[in-house]
Amino acid sequence: MDAQELQTLKNRYDIIGNDPALNRALETAVAIAPTDLTVLIQGESGTGKENIPQIIHQHSRRRTGRYLAVNCGAIPEGTINAELFGHEKGAFTGAVGERKGYFEEANGGTIFLDEIGELPKETQAMLLRVLQNGEFMKVGSSKVEKTDVRVICATNVNLSYAVATGKFRQDLYYRINSIQIQMPPLRERKSDIYLLFRKFAADFAQKYGCCRVTLDLNAISKLSSYRWPGNIRQLKNVAETISAIESHPSRGGNDRVELGPDVLSRYLPDEQDSLLPAQSGGSAGGSSFSDEDKKVIIKAILDLKQEVDALKSIVHSGASAAVPAPAPAMVVPRQLDEPEEQMSSYEESAGAEEDMNMRHMGEELIERALQRHGGKVKEAAKELGISERTIYRKLAAKKKTS
Repeated sequence: MDAQELQTLKNRYDIIGNDPALNRALETAVAIAPTDLTVLIQGESGTGKENIPQIIHQHSRRRTGRYLAVNCGAIPEGTINAELFGHEKGAFTGAVGERKGYFEEANGGTIFLDEIGELPKETQAMLLRVLQNGEFMKVGSSKVEKTDVRVICATNVNLSYAVATGKFRQDLYYRINSIQIQMPPLRERKSDIYLLFRKFAADFAQKYGCCRVTLDLNAISKLSSYRWPGNIRQLKNVAETISAIESHPSRGGNDRVELGPDVLSRYLPDEQDSLLPAQSGGSAGGSSFSDEDKKVIIKAILDLKQEVDALKSIVHSGASAAVPAPAPAMVVPRQLDEPEEQMSSYEESAGAEEDMNMRHMGEELIERALQRHGGKVKEAAKELGISERTIYRKLAAKKKTS
């Protein structure tokens, strides 16, 4: 693709930035679109992975077929097979009629499976069969059915590590990894950070009729040097928060508010402070930590616990396979919304005192989030940065033990 074609593509999908790694991802998506190869998109949460499958679909021979995006982490484990492959009448309680699954609905088109690492082992086996020969069976049926679907997957977890620890099928991993597209994290796109901030601030100003927020050179440098663990999604939230608080109604013309690094610092969480234990209340010497800070703490703990459990499992089984070295304590995990595997990991070793403390901590956060959102699981999961299935699983486990 030449520069003009690439910019046209970015404009069509509202993609901002000129980073070489971003351009390479977009060019790869267009190049492999005419094929039917399975694609695996990897990248941290908030990097814009959802744009790639749409680009592939629209540039493929399947563009006239259906495009379905499925968040595998948002579907409860007990119903995910029925959602993906359909079910027969009476297959389970509540199955009052026959239902088509996503793979049948997307026949002739493209299906995007986001958070592929969240799939249960049974579902992984069923997906492998679809990828190998296009065959599937509805839940409650013995009839083999066929579908012709282009499958695109995305994940923000390390699937190689998931394979090594037995949480993801090796044969499925190699099957979906025909073509890999890597979305770069925002901290590696430093030249794009202010472009994105400026776009988000301008959109906010236009929507609400207020002055556009800009930054001076020192503030831009500070913005670009921040780590941005939540990537583009976090940057957008910061830009909109600053615009809402620091701006004022526009009086017409090209009104703008220029901010310096001191003002900007108020809206950038201190990553070092966020690793300290959360305070129970405000004090004269500082302020209490935000919910985002608390999530970072819990996820750092769970990330470390997962590494320890993996090492214990290998020692006990006498396996010789190499695994990544345990992450040092108090390090912010690269992926901030992959708690389900860590939660299930520490639940399995509930005999130890530290595991009990961690589980109670996770249950308490979930209960508080549910209370804040009136029992709405979807909203609570969104706030905590975890899948809805994680919350359902935790609630079911708590009910069994109560």
